[in-house]
Amino acid sequence: MRTAWKLSGAGNDFVALVEPEVDPTASEIAAWCRRGLSLGADGLFTLRRAPDGARMAYWNADGRPAELCLNGTRCAARLAFELGWAGAGDDELRLETGAGRVLARRHPTDRSAIVLDLPAPTELPQRVAPEIDGVIHEGWFLAVGVPHLVLLWPGALERAPLAALGPALRAHPRFATGTNVNFVRFPARDRMEIRTYERGVEAETLACGSGTLAAAAVGLHLGLADLPLTALTAGGFTLTVGDGRRDGHPTRWTLAGDARLVARLELTPEAAAVPPPPSWSA
Repeated sequence: MRTAWKLSGAGNDFVALVEPEVDPTASEIAAWCRRGLSLGADGLFTLRRAPDGARMAYWNADGRPAELCLNGTRCAARLAFELGWAGAGDDELRLETGAGRVLARRHPTDRSAIVLDLPAPTELPQRVAPEIDGVIHEGWFLAVGVPHLVLLWPGALERAPLAALGPALRAHPRFATGTNVNFVRFPARDRMEIRTYERGVEAETLACGSGTLAAAAVGLHLGLADLPLTALTAGGFTLTVGDGRRDGHPTRWTLAGDARLVARLELTPEAAAVPPPPSWSA
C-alpha cells in the first residue's frame, strides 16, 4: 500500500505522495481524486527532496499535469517543513515547480500558514468579450502560471452563475487551452471576494491561489485595489496578496494563507478501483 497525505490550502484540497518510486498514472490520480468513491481532492502532487530544498510535480483532479497550483505549492511547502526538509530552525524553503522556483516560508505568527514569494505578473490583463448563447461576457484574461478569466460581478457573489457560465467559459474557443473562470468583487480597495471554476477539476473549488493573484492583478490594473489585498474565498478562508518588493522594485508579490495537514494514510488498491461515470440510456 502507498502512504499518502491529505492537505488543504484555504479550502483547495490535495493528495500528496512523498518521494514515490514512480509517479502515479493519470487513471490513478483521477480515481483517488474522485469524491464520494475515493479520497477526493482538487489535485495531487508529488514531493521530492532537492539539493537546495524540494521539488514538486502537480496534476489536476482529471489526472492531467499542470505547471502551477499556488495553493498546492503552499501545501507542498507546509509538508516539506513538517518532514524537516528545511533544517532545524529554518523557516524558509526553496521549492521547484513546473513554472519555476519559488521561495516559501512559514508565517511569522501562524505556524500552519505558508507565505510564497512570487514574481509579480509581468503582463497586463487583456480585455476579452467571449459570447455565450448570444450574450457578451466582458472580462479580463491573464496567465499566472495557468490561464485565468476574471469577471467583475456587481452583486453578491452567492448569486454569481458559476454552475451555468463556468463550464461554458472554461471551454470557450477564445481560450486555446481552456481557462479557469473567476467571479470577483472589490467591496473595498484592500478587500476582494472571489469564486473560481477550475479547469481540470471541472467544478467550483473552495479557493484558487493563482486565481487570487490574477484577480488582484486585474484590480490593480483597473484602479480598484491596492496591496496588501485580502481575498475572501468560497471556503471561508482568506488569502492575502502582499507587496514583496525588494530594494524598491515592485517585482515580487507574496501569497499567504492557511495550509493545513489533514491526514496521513495508507492507500489501498480499492482507492483506485472506481467505476466510470454512468452512461444513462436515452
